[in-house]
Parts: sequence; C-alpha cells; structure tokens
Amino acid sequence: MIPLRDTQRSYSTPVVTVLLIVVNCVAFLYELSLGQYARNHLIYVYGLVPDRLVPMSLVTSMFLHGGWLHIIGNMWFLWIFGDNVEDVLGHGKYLLFYLLCGVAAGLAHLVTNLGSPVPTVGASGAIAGVMGAYLVKFPRARITTLVPVFIFLTTFDLPAAFVLAYWFLIQIFSGVGSVASSHLTAQGVAWFAHVGGFLTGILLILILPTRRPYERRNLPW
Repeated sequence: MIPLRDTQRSYSTPVVTVLLIVVNCVAFLYELSLGQYARNHLIYVYGLVPDRLVPMSLVTSMFLHGGWLHIIGNMWFLWIFGDNVEDVLGHGKYLLFYLLCGVAAGLAHLVTNLGSPVPTVGASGAIAGVMGAYLVKFPRARITTLVPVFIFLTTFDLPAAFVLAYWFLIQIFSGVGSVASSHLTAQGVAWFAHVGGFLTGILLILILPTRRPYERRNLPW
C-alpha cells in the first residue's frame, strides 16, 4: 500500500516540514555531485556506523540518503503526515520532536545491530516518529492509498489507524525476520530504526503539549 494523500486539514503553513524536505533534497543533490569514492567516504563519515559510533552521526545520518527511491519515498511520507503533526505541535516543538525521533531511531538501530561496520543513512526513522504521532492525533483521518489488486492498481480511502498500524506491523515482522536470518540490514533497510522512531513518536506526542489544529492558525512559534 502506498499513501497518496490524507484528508486531514492543516491550519498553519508547514514551515519546518518544507524546510526539512529542502535540506534533505539539497544534501542528496550534493551527494550526487560527488564521485563514487567521495560519496562513499561522506556516507561512512556522516552515516551511522554501529561499530564506531560518533554521536553527531545520530543527527547527520538523518539527512543523507542512498538513492532516488530512498529519498523520494521518505520525503513523500514526510509531506503527507508532517504538516498535521507540525500543526498541533507548533514549529519549534515539531523540529525538536523530529530530531528526537530520529536520534531514538538511530539508537534502536545501534542496539539491534551491534558491531556492524555498515553505515546506515536516511530520514525514515524520524519520519516513522511523525507517523506514530499522526496515528495518535488523527486516527480517524482518511488516507487515499494506492493498493495493488491482482494485476491492477486502484485507490481506497482507508482510516489512518489501519494504514499506519499495518505499516508498523510490517516493520516489526520484517525486523524480526531479518534478525532470524542474521541479516539485520537486508536490502538496506534498518527495520528496528523504524520501530524505534514510531514508538518514540507515540510517546512524545503524548508528553509534549499540543493544540487543537484550528488553534494553530496565525499563531507564532
């Protein structure tokens, strides 16, 4: 299932969400401008490498991506779900929330992948946190979702609670399966980073003060 858009109205301009998308895209274009050796070196230095943890890499790894599909998928999910979470948190708290989810996701990856020399990059852990917060705040929102039916593709308007719970279960089962097969980053996916980010997003949105969406209209940071 591929989410295409949601029906939840946003009452404020998603300044931070747009800024995060721009920063990620600029960083990715910079990666593409490098030669293969320099690009690999950049990812090794600023990516998250479990067997030589550099604390700052918990943040820098969030802004690097491994390819076009990687960044397009991540930024698409951030665009769909991020504006509404930013709406209820406000711009400043939302930025802090996003970074904390990303760091927690990185730590979850480290704990479940000790000693790995393979660098991990991507914003998906932080975005998973945004999705977890969306599940808590907007479970009844409808998500227009692209669904394969046999050899055809069609769209359905599905409850956000169903779409996000289904996505989360896939991450858990895939993560458990990857551990069982001793390939935690099989196909380049750090499944437990997604799980850790999602659960952190749920926890933080329950702790942080929020507003009803319409109360965010025209309010400062």
